[in-house]
Amino acid sequence: MKAAIIVSTYPDKKSITDIAKKLVEKKLAACVNITKISSVYSWNGKIENSSEYIAIFKTTYKNKKILKAQIRETHPYEVPEIAEIIVSSINKPYLQWMIDSTT
Repeated sequence: MKAAIIVSTYPDKKSITDIAKKLVEKKLAACVNITKISSVYSWNGKIENSSEYIAIFKTTYKNKKILKAQIRETHPYEVPEIAEIIVSSINKPYLQWMIDSTT
């Protein structure tokens, strides 16, 4: 089995924490890392500079499609980032923990 990493940004800590807990409880993600970031981006013709929270969802390849759909359905942004990072290498004990945590 392969690992998958999904990345998304959220407007506040509460929204991502609530969503992360639900997705881990549903076993769609083994872990979600959350950290505060500063983002500079173009939105509606203006350059924005705001604080956000980046979420790194760790899951298995078999769960990634369902996980992305759940992120899309629950995301507070009109145009959410849902990016997949291809994992070409991961240590076997960590991969096994991810598999055990999502099955």
